[in-house]
Amino acid sequence: MEVVREPRIIRWLRRLKQLLKLTVMSTLVGAFVILMFILYLRSQPLPATTIHQTTTIYASNGQSLDEIHQGENRTVVPLKEIAPTLVQATIAIEDRSFYSHLGFDFKRLGMAAYTDIVNMSKAQGASTITQQLARNLYLSHDKTWERKLKEALLTVQLELNYSKEEILELYMNQIYYGYSAYGAEAAAQTYFGKSAKDLTLAESSMLASVPKGPTYYNPFDHYDNAKKRQKIVLDSMQKMGFISADQANQALTEKLVFQSREQLKSPATAPYFRDYISSLIKDKYGIEEDLFAKGGLKIYTTLDYDMQKKAEEIIAKELPKDKLDLQAALIAIDPSTGQIKALVGGRDYQKSQFNRVFAKRQPGSSFKAFLYLTALQQGFTPLTLMKSEPTVFTYDNGKQYTPSNFGDHYANDYITLEHAIATSDNIYAVKTIQQITPEKVIQQAQALGITSELQAVPSLALGTSPTSPYEMAAAYGTIANHGVKAKTIAITKIEDSEGNLLAEEKPESTQVVDPTFTFLLTHLMQSVFEPGGTAYRVSQFLNRPVAGKTGSTDYDAWLCGFTPQLVTAVWVGYDEGKKLDSVTDARLAAPIWAKFMESSLNKQPPTLFDVPPGVVPAYIDPINGKLATESCPNPRFMYFQAGTEPQDYCTEHLPNSKAQPKPIKTPDKQSIWQRMGKIWRP
Repeated sequence: MEVVREPRIIRWLRRLKQLLKLTVMSTLVGAFVILMFILYLRSQPLPATTIHQTTTIYASNGQSLDEIHQGENRTVVPLKEIAPTLVQATIAIEDRSFYSHLGFDFKRLGMAAYTDIVNMSKAQGASTITQQLARNLYLSHDKTWERKLKEALLTVQLELNYSKEEILELYMNQIYYGYSAYGAEAAAQTYFGKSAKDLTLAESSMLASVPKGPTYYNPFDHYDNAKKRQKIVLDSMQKMGFISADQANQALTEKLVFQSREQLKSPATAPYFRDYISSLIKDKYGIEEDLFAKGGLKIYTTLDYDMQKKAEEIIAKELPKDKLDLQAALIAIDPSTGQIKALVGGRDYQKSQFNRVFAKRQPGSSFKAFLYLTALQQGFTPLTLMKSEPTVFTYDNGKQYTPSNFGDHYANDYITLEHAIATSDNIYAVKTIQQITPEKVIQQAQALGITSELQAVPSLALGTSPTSPYEMAAAYGTIANHGVKAKTIAITKIEDSEGNLLAEEKPESTQVVDPTFTFLLTHLMQSVFEPGGTAYRVSQFLNRPVAGKTGSTDYDAWLCGFTPQLVTAVWVGYDEGKKLDSVTDARLAAPIWAKFMESSLNKQPPTLFDVPPGVVPAYIDPINGKLATESCPNPRFMYFQAGTEPQDYCTEHLPNSKAQPKPIKTPDKQSIWQRMGKIWRP
């Protein structure tokens, strides 16, 4: 039997058919595998990543006080808040086919692979924006095949999980621009001192030049390199149709105004306050250090930026340059709200970060405000008499205490409470605390805001128990606020990077003293700044009614005082226990206080202290303490709790024995203001 052979062409056709079947099946299987792999990648979550953001501390007017970051200065903003010109410049120079590819630019990838093979290296790059984002978010920058494989897989996942706009937004907030600036917003602020949404075409094209080599192309250090790179960016934008040739030329020739190096390196405003805020964030609000330093928090504070700058400037100017170890502390509070408006913890933060606003020192006679407020509630009046003379006091079953007046100056006669406050008479003060008891003074001081431990001894009257300027300002604030104690506040609210409220402070206040007595004390403490008062020498700097009390020890100088709008405590001294020079050092607290108060309030009109119900005014003859008449040569205007004012008229200065006393008409508020003309100087 003859075997019939198939023609060769038939055999080839049959084999081709089988090959086509195999190819189709392989393609289908491959497509299925790829589809399953893509679905698998789509179902898998991307690796967890944390984008570090800069935490910003704001003053009360919204001005930035400080930015907190650990090497990554970044503020994440939505894509719509980035100038379109910067987005276009970035696409033009980094990834022209960004909107058309699926994560990879195979043409560029092929060229790069060819170059790598020819040169036997992995140096050539052809990364798309998505690939760069994958690498920056999740991987290192090592040039290994393993890293490139991981990068490819993550690139696919990013394209599957995010839209192009979302990828671009992530990229624009992640990319590094040099000088610790990550993301478009931080870069715009670093180089141009403006927000990313306000960038011009020239500024955008310059910024887009930097990421290629943040060291080699940054305009601060290598302006010529950056300028050449800017031209390449503008040419790329023109080729893509983003801008015209005229726009490109105009942007290239435009003069750019950069931030100065000094602005970049300038120390933060209110560094001691910043440290205080940092401690509150962690200790009071329980926010972790990592979130505070990297979480992009927005911390809104009560600090008045202008007041703070004036406080820092005045302390720097007033402290002598030849005594660099002499320190000062200042804290100013709005008495009605308890909000801290200024805080200076020392003369030079760079040399010492110790915050003296919270350091406990002996307040000296500035503590007498609490003593005499207690005394007024215990029946004392401005005319209560005690003899000022050297005195030995006995207490606690035989213990003796022998205080002295400054410079051993004594009246050796009976003096009034008003005179004792004005001249800071120590004998009067100790006699007072002996009568009303130290325990009652301690209770009163604590009610006002003193939290330090106070010793119930006669010397407490002279401020021997240490307290801090922070406590003194808070307690004086209660006096200034008509006996209403307002909670001291430094932070109004804290928001996370997405604007969610983490914490908020609401004003809290409690009436702790009858306003009758706080007003009487306030009026008495105004005499400190009048002729004969311990702070009269600084009245020349003041153009408004003020009340306060000086204080001094061998080691400390104080002035604590207030207007109706602001209370301030100032301390001057040495850290290491060195004694003050009584002639110069001890006199520095008062001018710092006075100049700060006046400059801080110079845009506000002078304001009288409100007179509460239950207080009556009267003109008094200062010699005999009786109601003054028109015949009295030196009548003094004073206030009293209703019912405690003198009832008898002075008859010593009448022209004859038959003349009838003619009382002086009690002035209204306007004439009171006129009476204060020696304080007010328009």
